[in-house]
Amino acid sequence: MSPSPLRHALVLGLLTAIGPSGIDMYLPALPVIASGLGASPQAAQASLMAFYLALGAGQLVAGPLSDQWGRRPPVLAGLGLFMAASAGCALAPDIHWLVAFRLLQGLGACASMVTPRAVVRDLHAGAEGTRLLSLLMTVYTVSPILAPLAGSVVAGAWGWRAVFWVLAAVGATGIALVTFALAESRPLHARQASGFGPALRGYALLLRDRRFLAPALLASTSLAAFFVYVANSSFVFTRHHGLSSRTYALLFALNALGFVVGTAFGPRFTARVGVARSLRTAVALQAGSVGLLAVCLALGVDSLALLVLLLAIAFGLNSLVVPSCFVLAMQHHPQHAGSASALIGAFNFAGGAAAMAMAAPFMDGRPGSMVAAILACCAAAFAIATGMTQPQNRKEPSPRCRAG
Repeated sequence: MSPSPLRHALVLGLLTAIGPSGIDMYLPALPVIASGLGASPQAAQASLMAFYLALGAGQLVAGPLSDQWGRRPPVLAGLGLFMAASAGCALAPDIHWLVAFRLLQGLGACASMVTPRAVVRDLHAGAEGTRLLSLLMTVYTVSPILAPLAGSVVAGAWGWRAVFWVLAAVGATGIALVTFALAESRPLHARQASGFGPALRGYALLLRDRRFLAPALLASTSLAAFFVYVANSSFVFTRHHGLSSRTYALLFALNALGFVVGTAFGPRFTARVGVARSLRTAVALQAGSVGLLAVCLALGVDSLALLVLLLAIAFGLNSLVVPSCFVLAMQHHPQHAGSASALIGAFNFAGGAAAMAMAAPFMDGRPGSMVAAILACCAAAFAIATGMTQPQNRKEPSPRCRAG
């Protein structure tokens, strides 16, 4: 008998939150880390980009492994690496070592990102899959609310290195969850033969299918806007607006609250108007809210309240965009659920790292440059959503379609 949806979503959501906690928990301390290690803001941000790249690229390996070996073994191995790398980050003598250990930390966290989505696809499809994925993401978004606050408290009391010791403990908690609360959902008869050949063939199949590719790229570009914000907001809020790290953490949490509110109402809106129209509406509103903010800044309206409000609206709309994109992209490939989940995750985090890298030379610590980069990502997402034409969306199976 399968576990209750709430318990299942809680366990899977907590596992999914382990990777992002490696980002969110140390964000308030990023300027302090730069000062403490004698590094520039750009060098400190490289530790963030290294984590994103590893978290994205590593999923391309973790996904096929979860299809071939089952869902649990890759997660347990990855979380062991996450714990060890977190300890390495806490002991890093300079920024170069920190970046190297952050790379390993991201590689360790990648399986815990892939596995929960694949488990959902193993057990559910259509409307039920969308419901469970939305519930999972609601649990997952508690991390951006609590992690920056916890990170600011820990760093303030014991220094930034203590944040990474806490992350090592988070990894240990994840191992306990997998060991005692996550049953294997990939039966032996469904597992593929090991080797790179099956994985490469699975990725080739997915990349040739526009029904997978379009929503996967849409989720990636929409989330890239948030990743640009993650990389630069601590400098904008603490240096340009003069806020404390604790106040920054509280304001950062508003984005997660927006996502939670959107998750409460989004599924009903999607059920009423359909997935395709819901996606186009959400992406258009995202681009519109960020565009309005860019216009206000260009006119000299440098308001912290306006910055926080309009960006919280824009990022909260990902509660409509991301779950729908995941379900649309994965629903045609149940036999490659792990690989599909991995490829979406790779697109998301590699796209976020690329967006941060391209924006970094133009960042000056002021809101105008950050908002311009966010707007560019939103415009790209809007273009992709517009290209997902109605005739193609009509080919989607019924929400009552069965898994398998």
